[in-house]
Amino acid sequence: MTNADEWRDICPLQHRFNFEIIAPVFSTTLHRSQIFGQPTRGKTARNRLRRVDNFVLMYDSHLLRRKSGAYRDAMFVDLGFGAEPFTTLESSERLRRTNPDLRVLGIEIDPERVTAAKPYADRRTDFRVGGFNLPLYAGESVRAIRAFNVLRQYDEAEVRESHNLMGSYLLPGGLLVEGTSDPYGRVWTANLLRRPENTHTDLPLSHEALVFSTNFRWGFEPGIFQPVLPKNYIHRMTPGEPIYEFLEAWKYAARLTMPYKDFGLRQWFSASAYALADQGYPIDLRRRLLRKGYLIWKLNDGIHLPESAV
Repeated sequence: MTNADEWRDICPLQHRFNFEIIAPVFSTTLHRSQIFGQPTRGKTARNRLRRVDNFVLMYDSHLLRRKSGAYRDAMFVDLGFGAEPFTTLESSERLRRTNPDLRVLGIEIDPERVTAAKPYADRRTDFRVGGFNLPLYAGESVRAIRAFNVLRQYDEAEVRESHNLMGSYLLPGGLLVEGTSDPYGRVWTANLLRRPENTHTDLPLSHEALVFSTNFRWGFEPGIFQPVLPKNYIHRMTPGEPIYEFLEAWKYAARLTMPYKDFGLRQWFSASAYALADQGYPIDLRRRLLRKGYLIWKLNDGIHLPESAV
């Protein structure tokens, strides 16, 4: 079996998306002359992903600061930065507050967008043509990948395959944040997938959590998150599906705690999270996250509904 045949068996996406790329020698022997992915519209407002960056800083700042072993020069990857490089540049500025030496890589499947972004590159920030198969040079490593508003245009059956392909580039302990936001980043949801520590590269990612974020500009009601659910959940809003039951339980918790609305939306949001936890859902109850409008449903590599939901 040739390397090309081996790669075709591993990643059937190759049959559907075939974009040529001129690239240097990559850090793998597998065939990497083609990009796996689809072009997006690329329309991203400035600061659209600010709350995503802030969440990563609050949730796992250690991952960004980590410098031991392969993490010394490991990159943060902004996959699908769009028609303009603002999301990558904004992330570079924010995340370097905790790690001034952090390398940041912006990836786009459209060569013209990468060419337009190149003037903004420096020794710690780069832009390259690529897709879910990251265009890495030999010796490069990745600590975290953010892929936002990318997979919504794909079929649901392709989501896990795309997750696994992106996750194969992460260092042990690395994090993939994949999700969807409204046009201004006011409301978003995201999958958190973790590469297990001290494991072989062929082990799957761990589905660590599902995150719901709001800045309260649109008020608060759990139903506001349904339109921005990730692709692996958006078509499963039917009775009996875990995501449906979760949002219904959250709506009940919000109604139950509505008197807290008199003290402000943030207080109401936090109270609803505690009420949701009382129903048996594993919710991260760290107050600093709740006060900022982040609700984390801890999945621990699988959705397990509490008896109340069942």
